[in-house]
Amino acid sequence: MRIEVNGTAQDIAADTVEDALAELGWAEARVATALNGEFLPRAVRATQPLRDGDCLEVLAPMQGG
Repeated sequence: MRIEVNGTAQDIAADTVEDALAELGWAEARVATALNGEFLPRAVRATQPLRDGDCLEVLAPMQGG
């Protein structure tokens, strides 16, 4: 299926957000996610299905000062 990840089109085999994160290399990363513009809590990633054309945003915390 083809989804948009952080503004870039990606072809993935995953069918849930959690599986997509693993496929894209973020399995162990502490990240925040949004699906189609809505915040997606970590607790629901494993059961949240992805559909062709979905937009997934993955944000990692940054330190700075």
